[in-house]
Amino acid sequence: MIKNDSAAVPLADGLVLRQARPADLDRIGALLSERGEPDDAVDHRLVVTDPDAGLSACAVVVDGDRVVSTATLLDEEVCVGGVRLPAGQVELVATDTEYEGRGLVRALMHWAHERSAARGHLVQAMIGIPYFYRLFGYEYAIDIPQALNVNALPLPGEGDTTLRAARPSDIPAMAALQASAQSGFDVTMPHSAACWRWLLDHESSNLVVLEQAGTVIATARTTPPGEEMLVAEAAARDEAAARDLLSRVGALAAGQALQVVHRSGTVTGNAWQEFLDHEPRRNAEQYYIRVPDAAALLDRLRPLFRQRLASAGLDRTGRDIVISTFGAHHRIPVLADGLGEVVTGGAMQSPGAVGGAGVAPDQLAALLFGPHGFEGLTRIRPDVYAADEELFQALFPRLTADVLSYYLPY
Repeated sequence: MIKNDSAAVPLADGLVLRQARPADLDRIGALLSERGEPDDAVDHRLVVTDPDAGLSACAVVVDGDRVVSTATLLDEEVCVGGVRLPAGQVELVATDTEYEGRGLVRALMHWAHERSAARGHLVQAMIGIPYFYRLFGYEYAIDIPQALNVNALPLPGEGDTTLRAARPSDIPAMAALQASAQSGFDVTMPHSAACWRWLLDHESSNLVVLEQAGTVIATARTTPPGEEMLVAEAAARDEAAARDLLSRVGALAAGQALQVVHRSGTVTGNAWQEFLDHEPRRNAEQYYIRVPDAAALLDRLRPLFRQRLASAGLDRTGRDIVISTFGAHHRIPVLADGLGEVVTGGAMQSPGAVGGAGVAPDQLAALLFGPHGFEGLTRIRPDVYAADEELFQALFPRLTADVLSYYLPY
């Protein structure tokens, strides 16, 4: 167990897991560049030299002075129906090829999850390689939107606008545009204040803004010139600004293939519909979510559950809402003036007998954050079911989501 951020933990074969130190930075950068992308070293330095994160956000496994494995924990926030959930995101994970297969990533994930819990995080979110992070309690939960091909570009707007690289002074305007774009989604993860700063110096993507008369009216995140250009996180004041943004970014592409991440229902999503190839999704792509403490998370979500019950016109006063993950179960008393605190008990194999719901533990994240809702999950998972279907369908509806992360999942 790691008792504090600076404690060193001995591992097998004389290896040691500890917090990163200034002398480790070049070695961490070299490892990240070797096992990932050259830009990863830049990204790591941006994080650990930022006052909001610092070296305590990063851990390493060392063999003497040699850094042989590393991981970094970022502070995030996931919002569900207006309830704000402190969250963590593990990034910049790498292990030297000579040291693979020794459980070093498992040890680092344990460090990250302990640090995350100490920082009050109720969930962890991640973009990760297929299946691997399910070994550490993560499950697929939130759909990643498609990147669609641009078939044609709109004509430039008639107003006097300029597309330029974003500057630090643009952060409030960009954040406001993103907040407006995310306002129509049930589940959101905005960029943190620190992440906005990192993205301005990030080398694997660029932040751009569309400016008119000194006012930022649209923004996007683009990949650098190459064989193709990706436009992500696009947000605009109105549809005219959105079309002008696509036109001017398209001009930057200069004949390259151009793709845009479709944010359904947003200003840019609506304005760009006619210019995109809306081909059917071929493969499932989802963000990972980890729920370390189901009771704590359910307890934080009580105001949202109360609101959903009221909206559905359901009165279950005097009863308990019972949710069993089979190895444990959670009761939420329905009181005259709201929902009582969550009470957790032991294994419950047949929750239907008490009017409750059964939710396999590996489906809890999908239930709380995903697009299927209770009704959809019951159609595809035999171990998600309820005696009172009306109640649980109201408590756990289908959700839309929009996630902004340090790395683009494309």
